[in-house]
Amino acid sequence: MHAFFALLRKDLVLHFSNRRAVLMSIAAPILIAAFFGSLFGGSGNKPAHVPVAITDLDRSALSQKLVAALRADPSLALSELPAEEAQAQVRAGKLRAAIELPAGFAAQAGRAMFGGQNKPEVGVVYDPSQAMALPLVRGLLTQHAMALVAQQTFGANSPVLKDARSEVAADTQMPAAQRQDLLQMFDSIKRVQAQTATPSASAPTSAASAASGALTGPSFSPPFNTRETEASARPELHYNSYAHSFAGMGVQFILMMGVDIGVGLLLLRRQGLWLRLRAAPLSRATLLGSRMASCALIALLVFAAIYAVAMAAFGVRVEGSWLGFAAVLLAFSALTSSFGLLIAALGKTPEATRGLAILATLLMVMLGGAWVPSFIFPEWLQTLSMFVPTRWAVDGLDAMTWRAQGLQEALLPVAVMLGFTLLFAALALARFKWEE
Repeated sequence: MHAFFALLRKDLVLHFSNRRAVLMSIAAPILIAAFFGSLFGGSGNKPAHVPVAITDLDRSALSQKLVAALRADPSLALSELPAEEAQAQVRAGKLRAAIELPAGFAAQAGRAMFGGQNKPEVGVVYDPSQAMALPLVRGLLTQHAMALVAQQTFGANSPVLKDARSEVAADTQMPAAQRQDLLQMFDSIKRVQAQTATPSASAPTSAASAASGALTGPSFSPPFNTRETEASARPELHYNSYAHSFAGMGVQFILMMGVDIGVGLLLLRRQGLWLRLRAAPLSRATLLGSRMASCALIALLVFAAIYAVAMAAFGVRVEGSWLGFAAVLLAFSALTSSFGLLIAALGKTPEATRGLAILATLLMVMLGGAWVPSFIFPEWLQTLSMFVPTRWAVDGLDAMTWRAQGLQEALLPVAVMLGFTLLFAALALARFKWEE
């Protein structure tokens, strides 16, 4: 037992002697747990407002009230845009959905609430990669439209009720008992309207709210239909979820590969091989630059192989610019090489570098939207994600594949990634230590 406890003590001393590695093993799960906890309400944070655009082609009092109600809803960040501009922003991933209220919406909606056949058709163009936002948009649109249409329909001197009563009275095919019940209902509504017709503005609203609360019966239905369409640069294209997942997971594992190359660099330094290289007439920039160049080339080849499998087996296609796609891959490969070298320079030892790499890589990938849809991030976290290079890498790859965007949509992601590459490389060259 004496030998057993001696070996046990030796392992504990060796493990805790590397304080950086111990710190990373504790900090990584804490920070990642805090990230997911903040997303799903653990700290009371609310998701960011869902960015949505609306186009009002009706321009009636009812449609303008509906636009105002949606704008005031805390779950949405609503903007009014022309239909073509709104759909273009949805295709580019800048908006989650675009709503189009058709001409004649107000005139048809009241009658449609009583089961009329000619319901207005509201168009909804949505981002298929953020399809979780579609039920939210649809539900809020139905909620506010039902309340406003009920208020208009059951308001004083409503022409919809008058016309509906006349149609019921003239319908000879309806059973007499049912026709009599409906006529009595219309008469009762008319008496309630007369009783609540006071100077106070709250009475009509209360009467309309009471009436709208009764719209849950089988005789009533939502006053419109929705025509839901995936946002795409070309109508024949459909969203391929593999395109986004290969972009996100490719970014994650290519970054990890870059870190492994950085760790290999530290192992070479520990073995004394760097001392031999330093004896040669080579500058620090030459030695580390060649390491970065080889890492970038390996990353490019691996990413190309990943996308080759995605295209051959999963139907992923570059629907946008091939030149832009190649530029994004090249920029990300350069970013990977500088990131791996930076993590090695900051970690200083192979053990600490692995812990730091796991923490940094996972946080960058999560903030980039590869794991969790970015629209559920709190607003501060969505702003922070714009300063993370993986967000630009995933967005750039999405734009060149399933979003079918042109070369111009690749320029900004490429520029941002190259900027981070220069920053990471400068920090790595300044912090890298040659001796173990």
